[in-house]
Amino acid sequence: MPSRSLFATLFYEALLDAPELLARLEQSCRALARDDKAGREWSREHLYPGYTSYASLNDLTSRDPHFAELARILARHVTPFARDCAFELDGRRPRLDSLWVNVMKAGGAHSGHIHPHSIVSGTFYVAVPPGSGSLKLEDPRLPMMMAAPPRLGDAPEPLRTFVYVEPAPGKLFLWESWLRHEVMPGTGKGERISISFNFR
Repeated sequence: MPSRSLFATLFYEALLDAPELLARLEQSCRALARDDKAGREWSREHLYPGYTSYASLNDLTSRDPHFAELARILARHVTPFARDCAFELDGRRPRLDSLWVNVMKAGGAHSGHIHPHSIVSGTFYVAVPPGSGSLKLEDPRLPMMMAAPPRLGDAPEPLRTFVYVEPAPGKLFLWESWLRHEVMPGTGKGERISISFNFR
């Protein structure tokens, strides 16, 4: 009997053709990084390599119309992704729960983590200098593999232990919130700007 794949992990990738929105979002993100004193202090205290509004601002969509526009776009992508995941939502749509800005310095990284208390998480990339670090996705079975040998170098993507996806301006990535991921350090110069979010 032939092998078949079980317990799929879905990952969504889209490229948004919205250069004007990207430019406006970059201005807004840089203004926050300059003016959000609480966010800068939190980033410094927690050794974040740059600035994040993660712990300081929870009203970006009402504070700035450009974030509100992005939220509407995100909802149009998250809904079909949730459908692909076969979520039983009882006729409801996923709802944006949180959205925050990341302005990461050159060479910055973010260690492996998940996003608890949500169903879909993701990142939208605003500015990505050449050489920026990739997003590393981890096979959720990794802690249970025990004596499993390493995968072949040319293993098909669904069988790899880690998958690396490359950011670019306008790229949107979505995944189920339990999927462990991390930001790899980059080799390029300049700040990488992204907007991360959770849907419930």
